Amino acid sequence: MSGPTLSYLAFDYGLKRVGVATGNSLMRQAQPLRTIAAEGDARFVQIGKLIDEWRPDALVIGVPFHPDGAEHENTQRARKFGRQLQGRFHLPVHEVDERYSTTEAIAGGAKDLDAASAAILLQQYFNEVPERSE
Repeated sequence: MSGPTLSYLAFDYGLKRVGVATGNSLMRQAQPLRTIAAEGDARFVQIGKLIDEWRPDALVIGVPFHPDGAEHENTQRARKFGRQLQGRFHLPVHEVDERYSTTEAIAGGAKDLDAASAAILLQQYFNEVPERSE
């Protein structure tokens, strides 16, 4: 693999909490970071601090669907959150289907379910995307 190593922050969006994870294109291993328990502008201030600290090249968000693949209210909320991230931070935002990330985090015995779910989303992104993309 050649080219620069790209770093990512991933977000597991929820109305009350947002889980955050990090990883890069060299190691292709996601690590849970933390959960942001804030809403509105306070949420974006905290996300901004993480972006300043980690300097990601792109962002990954989980978008939920019904088990049959149909969209629902939270699908639209998550996509809106992705558009807000892109608009505020001017970074590419990639969507990942998050249907079973929380279930997987629970099964894995995660202490911080939201951050663990974000790591699962980012790992899924790494597993689905060829090694050289962007």
